[in-house]
Amino acid sequence: MAWYFCLFRPERVKALVNLSVPFIRRNPDVKTFNKGLRAFVGDDFYVFRFQEPGEIEKELASIDTTTVLKIFHTSFDTTPLCIPKEGLRGFKVVDPLPSWLSEDYINYCASKSSQKGFTGRVNYYRAVNLTWELLAPWTGAQIKVPTKFITGDQDSTYCFLGFKDYIESGEFKKDVPSLQEVVITKGVGHFINQAKPEEISAHIYEFIKKF
Repeated sequence: MAWYFCLFRPERVKALVNLSVPFIRRNPDVKTFNKGLRAFVGDDFYVFRFQEPGEIEKELASIDTTTVLKIFHTSFDTTPLCIPKEGLRGFKVVDPLPSWLSEDYINYCASKSSQKGFTGRVNYYRAVNLTWELLAPWTGAQIKVPTKFITGDQDSTYCFLGFKDYIESGEFKKDVPSLQEVVITKGVGHFINQAKPEEISAHIYEFIKKF
């Protein structure tokens, strides 16, 4: 969402620190989630499992919400997250939880998820190809806001689908010409701001205060 805000209204943004997911300019010839990606990662890739309205919600509702959240928070590693047709019941819950993930946090999120469900969150993924269509007027547009990007070297987003090469080869810089710094944090996965809160907060503060 932060990338899109900078794309649509750059005059409203002085600077951006973005975590985990890099910006990629819209390719007019390739939808974000297409047959090629499905052939590469398989039908069980979590994004494809989220597509049918009501299906994944039914699966998630059949499992204790705290268990669902523990699985999702601890299953994003260097490989793509896949959910087999038998659902999440085959996943082993990490015990004890990582030091950065507390039972109190899980219980708080579970209380909110129990009220609202998961539909709002998975709808983001259901709308990815629609988003691609709506972004047609911005085809080829760059992010020109001063930017710092932070990710972990164990983040599946960084390790998957060539994003590591994209970030390190200079192609990312072409799409974000005002990119001033890239930080690759060692030994950290997708939930980088939770795993390294003080370090990430310091990175954000030191960058934003320049502007």
